[in-house]
Amino acid sequence: MPFFGSGIIQAVIEANAGVFGITNPDLPKNTLASKQFQTLIDLLGEGVISGFPSATGSKGSTEYDISALKDVFLNGTQVLQQSAGTSPDDTDFNFQNVTFEPRFGTSDQTAISGITESESETAVGVTVTKDSPVSRSISDTNIDAVRVTIAFPQLQKFEDNGDINGAEVALTIQTIENDGTTQTVITDTVKGRAASTYFRDYKIDLPSGTSFPVTIRVNRTTDDSTDSLLNDSFQWSSFTEIINESRSYANSAHAALRFDAETFPSVPSRMYRVRGTLIKIPHNGTVRADGSISYTGTFNGTFKTDKEYSNDPAWILYDLLTTSKGFGDHIDATQLDVYSFYSASVYCSEQVDDMTGTGNTEARFSTNVVLNTQRDAYSLINDLCSVMRVMPFYSAGVINISQDRPTDPSYIYNLSNITAEGFSYSNASKSTKATVVNVGYFDNETQQIDYETVEDTALQAKYGVVVRNLKGFATTSRGQAARLGKWFLFTQSNEAEIVSFKTSIESGTIVRVGTIISVQDPMRAGVRRGGRIKTGVSTTQIVVDDSNNTDLVTSDSATLSVILSDGTLETKSISSVSGTTITVSSAFSSVPQANSVWVIENTSLSLQTFRVFSVKEVNQLEYEIQAVAHNSSKYASVEDGSTLQTKTFTTLSALKPSPSNLQGSEQIVVLNNRAVSKLFIQWQPVSGVTEYMVQYRFKNENFISERISRPDFTIFETQLGTYEVRVFSYNALRKPSITPSTTTFTTVGKTALPEDPSGLTLEPVSDQFVRLRFNPSTSVDVLHGGTVSVRHTPSVDPAVATFQNSTEIIPKLAGNITETLVPALTGTYSIKFIDDTGNRSDNAARIIVTAPDPQPNQIILTEREDTDSPPFQGEKVNTFYDSTFDGLLLDGTLLWDSITQNIDDLSNIDFAGPINSSGSYEFQNKVDMGAIFNLTLKRRFVTSGLFVNDLIDSRTANIDTWTEFDGTQADDVNAKLLVATTGIDPATSVSSGVSYEQSGTTITVTKTDHGYAVGDFVVIDFTAGSATDGNYEIQTVPNANTFTVTASASATISSGTSCTYGANFTQFNTFANGEYTARGFKFRCELESNDPAQNINVTELGYEASVKRRTETVNTSIASACATNSAAKTVTFGSPFFTGSGTIQGGSTSDFLPTVGITLEGAVSGDYFKITSITGTQFVIETRDSSNAFKDLSFKYTAIGFGKGT
Repeated sequence: MPFFGSGIIQAVIEANAGVFGITNPDLPKNTLASKQFQTLIDLLGEGVISGFPSATGSKGSTEYDISALKDVFLNGTQVLQQSAGTSPDDTDFNFQNVTFEPRFGTSDQTAISGITESESETAVGVTVTKDSPVSRSISDTNIDAVRVTIAFPQLQKFEDNGDINGAEVALTIQTIENDGTTQTVITDTVKGRAASTYFRDYKIDLPSGTSFPVTIRVNRTTDDSTDSLLNDSFQWSSFTEIINESRSYANSAHAALRFDAETFPSVPSRMYRVRGTLIKIPHNGTVRADGSISYTGTFNGTFKTDKEYSNDPAWILYDLLTTSKGFGDHIDATQLDVYSFYSASVYCSEQVDDMTGTGNTEARFSTNVVLNTQRDAYSLINDLCSVMRVMPFYSAGVINISQDRPTDPSYIYNLSNITAEGFSYSNASKSTKATVVNVGYFDNETQQIDYETVEDTALQAKYGVVVRNLKGFATTSRGQAARLGKWFLFTQSNEAEIVSFKTSIESGTIVRVGTIISVQDPMRAGVRRGGRIKTGVSTTQIVVDDSNNTDLVTSDSATLSVILSDGTLETKSISSVSGTTITVSSAFSSVPQANSVWVIENTSLSLQTFRVFSVKEVNQLEYEIQAVAHNSSKYASVEDGSTLQTKTFTTLSALKPSPSNLQGSEQIVVLNNRAVSKLFIQWQPVSGVTEYMVQYRFKNENFISERISRPDFTIFETQLGTYEVRVFSYNALRKPSITPSTTTFTTVGKTALPEDPSGLTLEPVSDQFVRLRFNPSTSVDVLHGGTVSVRHTPSVDPAVATFQNSTEIIPKLAGNITETLVPALTGTYSIKFIDDTGNRSDNAARIIVTAPDPQPNQIILTEREDTDSPPFQGEKVNTFYDSTFDGLLLDGTLLWDSITQNIDDLSNIDFAGPINSSGSYEFQNKVDMGAIFNLTLKRRFVTSGLFVNDLIDSRTANIDTWTEFDGTQADDVNAKLLVATTGIDPATSVSSGVSYEQSGTTITVTKTDHGYAVGDFVVIDFTAGSATDGNYEIQTVPNANTFTVTASASATISSGTSCTYGANFTQFNTFANGEYTARGFKFRCELESNDPAQNINVTELGYEASVKRRTETVNTSIASACATNSAAKTVTFGSPFFTGSGTIQGGSTSDFLPTVGITLEGAVSGDYFKITSITGTQFVIETRDSSNAFKDLSFKYTAIGFGKGT
């Protein structure tokens, strides 16, 4: 049972324990009672101990044994009071009749005398008188002592007055040895009163050298009583031969206690205050009174010759590891790094405040512990190490201990000397931390476990009261217990983070467990401040590997740390930085080598320090290092309450400034193939910021917030008005800057007009068409979703040929078109861009052209609806002719019965109410070419936009529908000239064999071999039934005998109902000047207005129809065979010529007969030809000789006419 340091040992080994009886305690004061004593031996420890701290005198002396009773506690009470002197009185004892004899565990210590190994009692039962002593002989030479027991049947005197008093008897006991030596060893007077038998024992030692046999003689020296009232006779009751315990229990410290049964009716608990096992002390050490060690000079690795008492934790651990009572059988002293133990001892023994508030000091760490139970080696060593905050580890063939004590960093790591995986961080702390710690320690004053409570009020504010109970191993100091509690609270909150990384051999083998390292991790710090040295210029200057991505600071007491060639770390203040060159204010001990490691820190951004707890070889090239967070100011904070130094390890946690140079621009972009207006906001990025908060609002509405990771932001679908924008910067902890950057932007959204078209040119393609080219629009909302409007007017007067006085000659083009074919017309072409919301360019691009050189065409028809009398006699829908404007216009939407004002107040009845949004006019006459021919059509179409009754009060439509307020430019109107064609007689009317039926909205017309197709338009007159007459588009052709159309209203009409239908026309298509192939033609004009206040006036409406001059030449010989056949030769043209129509130019079909030229082959003088007949499809020729007889001749011909039929 090793006992290290000083403290209380509670006895656990008892010898001769028992319960002792005493006489009645209620007897009178002078009544004699039988008294017995018990002797116990307690084991104090294994090995030599120092002794008892309160004892004075030399060991083995009576003074030492008596004074040592101050350190003996029976039933928790000190036997001898602490204030007693070297010669204490009976009153100084808390217990009487207690004797004490210790042994200190030496190898040559003697056995404690008086300890019985065996006893043999022999009865005597003889009365002893003055004249008749009683003797007995002891012949066994092994006897060490004899106990003589005297018995008094009664000891009292009866007085004449009836009182009973005590009596006294004197006696002696002598030893008579075989050689005649006689000694009186006992002289005693028994005084008192005993009404019943009273026994008294006398122990007689027979020391070594006694001559046996030995006679023991008991003598009565008091006269025998002759008075019957005096009872004082006694007899020798028995004697007991005693053989003493002879074992010394070498190398075991123990003590014997003797006490009487009257004081302790049962075995008392025993505790001993002892200074424990003697241990080796360094040669230059002196043990202080408190057991700690002070050192002078330099330690050379040797120890003093004699062991001494000390409670120094380092040397106690060393003793346990190197002696047989510990692990000495397994560990040799040469396997221990004695210097690491010495360093730990120096730190342990330093005097610190004892935290009692008295200003006293004590050793920082001390070990006071009894190891009296079997434990596994690992846990015991760790417990002993925990006392002084050390960690054992094996390195270079020896066992070292690394102590957590103030130490400067000895190596640095950054991304340049670790592997590509970088630094990895983990946290070993618990989610709920203790905020109150109760540290248990043994109080030597109270001889019991006491508790020192330490609180962390800051943690309590966060976690509440969370109690943790700790055991202060080997701790008997309240101050040490308090420091342990403070250390625990600090460590759990501040040293739970672990860094792990892999490094190369050069940087892995140089550090050991316990080494303090500095880490410069740009991913955590937010900036790069370390790397490799490119060039060591001198002892005061180096060139580093990078400056563009590195924060090379000189402010805030910046320092440069480098690893020198011998592996040491040196740090110097920076005096200047120029590019990648760093100059320090004082010289390094040697020139830093190229490719060595460097780091920079200053007071505003420190390196993070860690204590290494694991260095492991991963492979032959790499080492893995693990280290725990380290704060060098914790030592002073724990020991004297100094404020913990707080360092800044990262710029990521600092509040960032708000962005600068906040700018914005409005754009229109394409999103999902749609033009969208956006406000693009950007700013100067803030260093170290990866996230921003953008808040914006429109016209003082609520702010809309969005977090982004870019230094720009886009607000889509902007509107006309003002946007307020503010931007915050976020740090790595997602804390915003104190104030935002703010600005306002005025946007127009998509209300801005498209740019004016530019670069309009014209390129002739043929006599029918020209190509317009222009520059593409730069407006996104024109290119995507917008259109290009192409208009024409016959006028070449710029004042008249305005965009609003022109009409669209082709459907609007897609906004991304840059060229188009249009009919070749004399006059002015103009174009405008229109965006996807309907906004037009402010100004049109225009180009004026004159008529191309006329081709040799034959005008066969000129139609002008505006010059008829009366004008515009065709079918009108929502249109009318107005003589005031002399044109065709859209009429108003107000019904006659809805007019409420005085009719005389109306300026124009036809314009009552808003203008209709659309209307149409179908030409009065159709054109029938008589057969299918190519027909060149050239339109006559003049319009102008106008405002009717253009006063605000005259506008009755919702103001939201107005597109123009000033009434100066009526651009929101248009008119289209359309044409539809047919390949049959346009006057066709089919009634025979025609019937229909209706089911729902589907009308099925039945006619055998009708010949019509899907998409044809046909006018149907339902002569029976309830179906509505109209122009219908054929939807399906189920078979050759039926086709279907769709009615506007549902009905059920049985089959067989009669009807009549006309020719099948195509749908109405835009009338563009050009060549058409058909038999029949009909024309329509459609008018439209997008503004209820704007109208369009069609002042000229018509067309010119012509057929091209055509020459048909046959260059192959044709045999006339007139003589052979005795008949003229009929020649059919390759394609029919147009000769006229019954509905064109007076109705003649021979107005435009072709001319035929003949070239005879093989003719002789007198031969001739005669053309007897010419039609549009053929001519008849006779070839004759000079005698007018038919003659077979060959010929070729050239026919010149108009048109080309099919």
